[in-house]
Amino acid sequence: MRVSQNRAVPAESWGWPDSDGELVELQGRLAAAAASVLAADPWLPSGERPILGGCFVAYARASTGPGKPGDRAWAAAIAWRGDVIGRGTRKTDQHLRGVVTPGRPRQADDVLAQSIVVSVAPSSYLPGLLARREGAILASALATLVVRPEVLLLDASGLDHPRGAGLAVHLGAVVDLPTVGVTRRPLLAVGGQPELQRGSVAPLAVDGRCVAYWVCTRTGARPIVAHAGWRTSPETAARIVLDASTPAARTPVPIQEARRVAHEARSLGPSLV
Repeated sequence: MRVSQNRAVPAESWGWPDSDGELVELQGRLAAAAASVLAADPWLPSGERPILGGCFVAYARASTGPGKPGDRAWAAAIAWRGDVIGRGTRKTDQHLRGVVTPGRPRQADDVLAQSIVVSVAPSSYLPGLLARREGAILASALATLVVRPEVLLLDASGLDHPRGAGLAVHLGAVVDLPTVGVTRRPLLAVGGQPELQRGSVAPLAVDGRCVAYWVCTRTGARPIVAHAGWRTSPETAARIVLDASTPAARTPVPIQEARRVAHEARSLGPSLV
């Protein structure tokens, strides 16, 4: 695992705006670009077990609500092959007895690579503007990941967004990776929920256009939302979210692992350098 302290990311064509107004303007152009790239070059899994990525940001425990600029942040990125797909419950405790390095978050033995970046948030959170708070630090964590995923899952919306370009779209464009957003509820989209049986799905639409799906990943549990992101359709997003999940948990494994690594890095505090 690589660890970076405030490492800068090389400038990308889309970049990370310094103001909310600039981000709003950029999101309009990103939405048009996302539609064009999906029509010209849609992403589909290349094999039975593609390498899946996950990323997550954990903030200092004092940070609550929308947070504030300068909040301490730990961003994690992981790459996972998904060897448990179709094999039932992932035995989390067994996997976490994998690689242990003193002073570092544990690395599960079914995770191919993981990385951590420690930084500060440049802004507070505002609905529809998550990219201002988390985009650059997540891109930094992905830049230090030594195994490149085929598709990236993250806790963010995609086309289900006031301007059709949530963080899942924006991050995918910047780092040039297909992306799928995963959230507990839709941002704007509407649609009835599916039955609570693993594998059940139901479409979510904005102005009559399907942008995401409810996906039941665990029988009896509330469904989650699979968002189309960069180069992914809503149907592909739903398939990846289900394939990346086990019957034992609602959240897909790549996001589970990225979240755990980020939280463990935060708990290590100053010892993580």
